[in-house]
Amino acid sequence: MFPTGVVMNVAAVFLGGIIGAAVGSRLSDNFKNQLSSIFGVCAMGMGISAIMLMENMPAVIFSVIVGTALGLALHVGENVTKAAGLMQKPIARILKTDASAEDEQKKALLVTIIVLFCASGTGIYGSIDAGMTGNHSVLISKSILDIFTALIFACQLGYVVSVIAIPQFVIFYALFLCARLIYPLTTPAMINDFKACGGMLLIATGFRMLNLKPLPTADMIPAMILAMPCSWAWTNLIVPML
Repeated sequence: MFPTGVVMNVAAVFLGGIIGAAVGSRLSDNFKNQLSSIFGVCAMGMGISAIMLMENMPAVIFSVIVGTALGLALHVGENVTKAAGLMQKPIARILKTDASAEDEQKKALLVTIIVLFCASGTGIYGSIDAGMTGNHSVLISKSILDIFTALIFACQLGYVVSVIAIPQFVIFYALFLCARLIYPLTTPAMINDFKACGGMLLIATGFRMLNLKPLPTADMIPAMILAMPCSWAWTNLIVPML
């Protein structure tokens, strides 16, 4: 199976970074800020669409709550940021600026967008979904968002944003391949509950993009690991006792 969604998402970040660096100075701050808000609305719409597939609500809710609790306890969000910081060092060498306060702000922003493009719940969920089911719609939709997101960030950082496509491809393609190994062990109900759990993360991402609530989206990632086992346990162990 060809990783169509992964390739499209990586290409979107690469092209968005190139275009943004080339035309960024021509875009007003108001245009960039207003467009960023629309990204949040689109993410929430994608999340609602995925949640509608839910088959075992108790299993999904349990996965989200316990998975997020585990993520917070294990400091998943902090570790993701630290990993992005390590990736930032070789990428930041492309930035030809001195060690000024402005340069430090750019490096901090670079870490932020590495997390956004390489470790977001949307990307992880979309890659696994594509690998298991061959449905690339989440990654394709994310690609549309990412080309404009990369464009806007490239207005500030320049062509370095396009380089993030390299680690993004490595991470998403690895998830895509691993998911193909998991698929034979799943059932349609487990997959739908997994998608619903991913939809919760998409809505949380939308809240962050809209600056409504800084929900711990990275710490919610373990919920996707629990979603399918919890769905199986609910269907095969809990429901027969009710």
